[in-house]
Amino acid sequence: MEIEIAKFIDHTNLKAYATKEDIIKLCDEAKKYGFYAVCVNPYRVKLAKDYLSEKGSNIKVATVIGFPLGATPTEVKVAEAKKALDDGADELDMVINIGALKDGDYDYVRKDIEEVVKVAHEKEAKVKVIIETCYLTEVEKIKACELAKEAGADFVKTSTGFGTGGATVEDVRLMRKVVGEEMGVKAAGGIRTYEQALAMIEAGATRIGTSSGVKIMKSRGE
Repeated sequence: MEIEIAKFIDHTNLKAYATKEDIIKLCDEAKKYGFYAVCVNPYRVKLAKDYLSEKGSNIKVATVIGFPLGATPTEVKVAEAKKALDDGADELDMVINIGALKDGDYDYVRKDIEEVVKVAHEKEAKVKVIIETCYLTEVEKIKACELAKEAGADFVKTSTGFGTGGATVEDVRLMRKVVGEEMGVKAAGGIRTYEQALAMIEAGATRIGTSSGVKIMKSRGE
């Protein structure tokens, strides 16, 4: 079965030095190839949303919360989420408090997610929980996914792309097994080819985060 891979892609530019022109280019590329969403830093949400709306596009705008370390207090993540939603964000990719997870402070991690989910769902926005697999043991990966599910998140996501490693087929398969079929799984970090993206989808990913979306599409001759 031929997969319409563009519909899986969050076309991403989270570089600290991304300019206004870079974000407009990202949006134009997303529109050209029919990507599901663009993923930009919070400062660029309003620009992306306004630009896509002007172009009559229904491409979603995703942004990041507590990025890339996940170590900001819950209140700060909530404030960041509210501002992003006010600016037009459709989806929030939030980083868990990795240190708290490793401490075994599961109540804090769950509550941290719950508070962002609450404000997002009030605006009918989705939350993807980045567990940053490169820093976790298998037991911790499982626990992080369980906590995200308990907190009502819409997706679990492998990576920020700023850690020591990105998505692996094994991690995607594990995450899908833990969360079941009702939640989304986003593979992100180091996905640069059509073959890599397809392998992630076959392992259970329902979304692909990549800054190489155009390269992936061109490799398919599209």
